[in-house]
Amino acid sequence: MMLKHFIRRVHGGRNIGALRVVVGIPSGVTGVERRAVIDAAIQAGAREGDVHLIEEPVAAAIGAGMPVTEATGSMIVDIGGGTTEVAVLSLRGAVASESVRVAGDELTDSISQYMKKVHNLVIGDRTAEDIKIRIGSAYPTHDNDDASLEVRGLHLLSGLPRTVLIKGPEIRESMIEPLSSIVEAVKRTLERIPPELAGDIVDRGIVLAGGGALLKGLDKLISHETGIVVHIADDPLSCVAIGTGRVLEDFEKYSRSFSNGTINV
Repeated sequence: MMLKHFIRRVHGGRNIGALRVVVGIPSGVTGVERRAVIDAAIQAGAREGDVHLIEEPVAAAIGAGMPVTEATGSMIVDIGGGTTEVAVLSLRGAVASESVRVAGDELTDSISQYMKKVHNLVIGDRTAEDIKIRIGSAYPTHDNDDASLEVRGLHLLSGLPRTVLIKGPEIRESMIEPLSSIVEAVKRTLERIPPELAGDIVDRGIVLAGGGALLKGLDKLISHETGIVVHIADDPLSCVAIGTGRVLEDFEKYSRSFSNGTINV
């Protein structure tokens, strides 16, 4: 219903004929999840046999303007809400990839748990997200360490509203575990690639996409842990959407990028 609503909005509310649909999916999804995505697209108006799935790191790389159709190696780390997608791409496909279910939501949840455990303060998801955006960081710098914020919530012991002053370093400490999981996924992927592609990545660097790429200092943390330069995409939040759009616009060029080829229903 959601897909149908947005497709109709794009077409000015008019009923439209059969569609060709390209959908971005995490690289670690199961066969059942793939089937569910295909069924949802068909019910939203896609043509039978014309639903195509593309792995999100491939779509993100296309959206970030990376040369995925060339024989050189490119590395993308797409940190979304529920999953982090790490992939090394060459000739339109993934040479090595990994999907971990640790991303922005996990970082936000770790802040909520920290506030409850250390400050006896219960806060909502929106407040935790605001803390992450305003003073959260992944790497120590002068600006990150000097950041502070007054946080309001319910005190666990008294049950009354209370305000607590928190500082940047303690929020960074609260996110150490999920941040370490993301860094380890990057390292594992680098360990599995051929030496010639490793040289390309050292020369070109790693590109970060997704909302998680906006966490202050995350690029510095990954660069420090891997020894490779890390760049943030120009529009990290929209890379996957832009990439899937480019695939639709130049369908033949990117047809080899589909997950397990074109999926006929």
